[in-house]
Order: sequence, then structure tokens, then C-alpha cells
Amino acid sequence: VQDIVESGGGLVQPGGSLRLSCEASSMITSEYAMGWYRQAPGKKRELIAHIDSDGAIEYVDSVKGRFTISRDNAENMLYLQMNSLKAGDTAVYYCNAGINVDVLRVLSEDIGSWGQGTQVTVAS
Repeated sequence: VQDIVESGGGLVQPGGSLRLSCEASSMITSEYAMGWYRQAPGKKRELIAHIDSDGAIEYVDSVKGRFTISRDNAENMLYLQMNSLKAGDTAVYYCNAGINVDVLRVLSEDIGSWGQGTQVTVAS
């Protein structure tokens, strides 16, 4: 999906927190599922959290209990609150949207239209 802008990344020490934001086009309505992805150097882009149009949420095990995804449909915004950050969370983080979660799972660095992402670096 085009017209997506991620922000909020930065350098943080292990154990720290960051809040990522994703501003989506007004064409992305509340009926879309939205998700956060990350891509570490040399690795494939991974869907780490998603929220359905009905508010159902899922996380991959590696971030469960530490990250919280939320959305503000009125503002066309998606957020990712990241706590207890680890070095292994270092990656470029992206968001995207799809008509359902199955679409989100198909998207990859080679499939779909992406924003520029936001770099998260966890280091002491």
C-alpha cells in the first residue's frame, strides 16, 4: 500500500522503550488490517504484529509481552509501543495494510508497496 510513512525509530539502550508511528493514506480505512514488520540486516522482512479491522491482535512470540500494537482509525495512524528492547530487535521497521490478515502475511520485501521504514537500533 502506498502513502505510508513510518517514524519514531532511533538508538536506544537495551531495556529501553520506543514508540513507532505509522501514518497511512486516507484510502486505508478502518476496514483494513494493519501490521508492523521488521527487517534485520541479511534477513527477510517479518510480520511481527498485526491488528484486524475488528481489533483482533496477534504478535510473533519474539515480541509478545514486550510490544503493543494499536491503531487510531480517526487519524489513520498505527502505533507500536516497544518496551524491554533487546539487541535482537535492531532492524528497520515498516508498517503496511491489507484488506485482511492473509494479505499482510503475503507481503514481503519483494511483494507490495512500502514506505521508507524507520531504523531501530538497540545498543549500549
